[in-house]
Amino acid sequence: MSKPVVYFSRTITPEKVVALYERLNKTLPGKVAVKVHSGEAGNQNFLRPAFWKPMVDRVQGVVTECNTAYEGSRDTSERHWQTLRDHGWCGAFPVDLMDEEAPDLELPIPGGRQIQRNFVGSHLSRYDSLLVLSHFKGHPMGGYGGALKQLSIGVASSYGKAYIHGAGNVKKIWSSNHDSFLQSMADAASSVVDYFHGNAAYINVMANMSVDCDCCAEAEDPCMKDIGVLASLDPVAIDQACLDLVYAAKDDPGQAHLLERIESRHGVFTIEAAAALGVGQRDYELVEID
Repeated sequence: MSKPVVYFSRTITPEKVVALYERLNKTLPGKVAVKVHSGEAGNQNFLRPAFWKPMVDRVQGVVTECNTAYEGSRDTSERHWQTLRDHGWCGAFPVDLMDEEAPDLELPIPGGRQIQRNFVGSHLSRYDSLLVLSHFKGHPMGGYGGALKQLSIGVASSYGKAYIHGAGNVKKIWSSNHDSFLQSMADAASSVVDYFHGNAAYINVMANMSVDCDCCAEAEDPCMKDIGVLASLDPVAIDQACLDLVYAAKDDPGQAHLLERIESRHGVFTIEAAAALGVGQRDYELVEID
C-alpha cells in the first residue's frame, strides 16, 4: 500500500491554503460541506472567516457547524447563530447549522471498538462531499484538536457530542474512561469518512497553537510559534504529520507545554485507534513546498 501524501508549507496565508488544496488534485463533487470551527465567544485563537474565505470560495462550499454539548455561546441553535453572526461567518458565506433540525442522522459503525453508532447533524445528508478545515492546537480533553476531532466531535450533533464523550453513555459525558472517549472519537470519525466514500479532503493549519481548544471561552494564549499549513486526503496522516512537526520543533520554548497537554491526555491514541479502524495511515510522505 502506497503512503498517503501530506503537502506542507511553512507559509501561512489564505492563498497558500488554496495552493496546497490544488496539489491534492481532488475534485470534491456536488454540494460541499466545509467543516470549520466557529469559535466560542471570547476565544482569541480561532481562525477567522477572512482567513478561510478563498478556500471556501474555491470549492463553492457551505460552512457547516453543529451545536455544543456544554453550556456556552454555541449550546443552542439560537445562541450559536448569534455567535456565527458575531464572528463574521454569516456575512462571508452560506452557513448551515447542521443539527438545528431533529432528528439527528444516525450513522452505523459496524466496526466500532467502543460505539457502534454516531449521531450527526441531520443536514449532513444535504452534502455530497466534505472539506475539513482544522485549526491544529491543544485540547483540554483530547490532548490535541485536528482533522479527526473535526470529523468526530465537530460533525456530531449536540447529543452526538455527549454520546462520544460518554463513550456511548450520555450520562457519563464528563466521567467516562478516558481512552474509551478517545476510541469513541476514532469510531465516530470512521463513520463520517465512510459516509462520504472518499469524497473528502483535509487541511490543518498550525498557527495560534494554544494548549486550549477554540471551544474554550477563556483559552491560554498560543505557546508555540506558528509552523505551517498541511493538506492531505488522509485524516490520520495529516494529524500524525502535525504531531511529528510539533515533536521536531525542539528549539521552540513552548514545545514542552503543548506536548505536556497532548501526552497527558494520551492524544496520540485517537490517531492510533483511527488507523486501526482503517480510517487512514500513520506512515505518510511529507512533501514540503515553498
